[in-house]
Amino acid sequence: MLIDGFTLDVAALTRLARDPARTRVTLDPQAAGRMKASADLKDRLVDEGAVIYGVTTGFGDSAHRRVSAGRASALQDGLIQFLLTGAGSRCPDEVVRAMIAIRANCLARGVSAARPEVAELLVALLEHDLLPEVPERGSVGASGDLVPSSYLAAALVGEGQVRLRGRTVPAAEALHARGLEPLVLRAKEGLALVNGTSFMTAYAALAVHDAHRLAFAAEVCTALASQALGGNAHHFAAFLGEHKPHPGQVRSASHIHQFLAGSALTGVSAIEDRIGSATAERRIQDRYSVRCAPQVIGVLHDTLAWVEPWVEREINSANDNPLFDTASGEVFSGGNFYGGHIAQAMDSLKVAVAGITDLLDRQLAQVVDEKLSGGLPSNLVPEGGTAHGYKGMQIACSSFAAEALKQAAPATVFSRSTEAHNQDKVSMGSIAARDSRTVVELTAHVTAVVLHALCQAVELRGVDRLSPATKEVWKLVREHVAFLDADRPLDQELDALAGVILSGELEATCHQQTPPDRIDVETADGTRRTVR
Repeated sequence: MLIDGFTLDVAALTRLARDPARTRVTLDPQAAGRMKASADLKDRLVDEGAVIYGVTTGFGDSAHRRVSAGRASALQDGLIQFLLTGAGSRCPDEVVRAMIAIRANCLARGVSAARPEVAELLVALLEHDLLPEVPERGSVGASGDLVPSSYLAAALVGEGQVRLRGRTVPAAEALHARGLEPLVLRAKEGLALVNGTSFMTAYAALAVHDAHRLAFAAEVCTALASQALGGNAHHFAAFLGEHKPHPGQVRSASHIHQFLAGSALTGVSAIEDRIGSATAERRIQDRYSVRCAPQVIGVLHDTLAWVEPWVEREINSANDNPLFDTASGEVFSGGNFYGGHIAQAMDSLKVAVAGITDLLDRQLAQVVDEKLSGGLPSNLVPEGGTAHGYKGMQIACSSFAAEALKQAAPATVFSRSTEAHNQDKVSMGSIAARDSRTVVELTAHVTAVVLHALCQAVELRGVDRLSPATKEVWKLVREHVAFLDADRPLDQELDALAGVILSGELEATCHQQTPPDRIDVETADGTRRTVR
């Protein structure tokens, strides 16, 4: 991975965050040159006696107070100290890795007046997997993620705690053990480290990556649910999308339609299964949680289509203040630290993902209820008596779904005035991004429950009657969990299936059967275009 300030994307960032041993990170030499030029400009302006916010003035509502050039370094150290006020659980390692990489990438644009040595030490933290202990709570999302970012800055100067090979040790000790020297901050460098959106964007990038896989998994579950319930494949016909051509809806319907190709369990008048029961007369329209699945999942696809570019623009932005233009020699104060785009993106993403949670929870409710399932046994237990089947699963799933729906409430509307009304409109982007990650995690567990149950249901119907694509899904699931014919602990099985979903293993299995599609849709002006 080349840290150059312009080309880092969600996929590469996620690989680094989750598989650091397989990713070598380097600072682009051209980026180092840009950083040096902006730092040199700052030094020259300070020598000339220029008044520069956060360099020769105080911070926030103290911006009117002048600071002498001789105290500029001490000013940066003090900034870090007074911001170390976070609380709550420590960030997961993958989030901290992403945060470090994003901060280095932002500085690499070369307009923040930080020396190359600052980015190089951030890269070294990634190389040695030295991860600062960063608490999750404390940011209002402007001026950037000040509080959590101060813990990253503290580690760079040899203060605070870091995780090293699973142990928590003092940062100075860890740096020394890896042959690294703590930074001695120069003017502006502390501000360049804490004044930005890297914390919220780290959460956002990982949530975006995982949401793509949840959308795909929801389509797989819908194809299984349609077969388990003797549903109607025509609900996913291309004709419907041609006359409501939202790209996400068209894409989702096409996937489900492909997954159902060759099934002997859809569109039949009655289902005879291995347990000897039959449905009543076939429903000509399935319940909404199956019939309207493309319209629900499509919203997530289309949300991701605009959210991911927003996140990647933020990853590749200079989002601190002030910024230095080496071409003109000017310094510009502004609000690039404001996390509004990430906040809005994450509020939208978590609502779209929560819609998937609710959809799948309703599908589960159908297959476990003998009054709704069309002949499947209650709780999917082939024999009654002491076995309880999916009772506990549904209780847990309802809890996961309820919490996800609660977390979907918007954070952006809760702006508070801080810093004596200097920072009187803030984004709450970090809260929106953390909530989005929580909703994604809960939805992954809901999806695991539903996938577990649906594979049980279609096995009761007869695996030999499944479509080829979903039969491969059933085989994959059976590699991790066995048929449920007696009560047993299920928590580890659900964790395993969540891993199958989020790792991309489920998607890879399906693509072997149904290659990624290209779909033509008609637009409002009568022309046709291709949707992937």
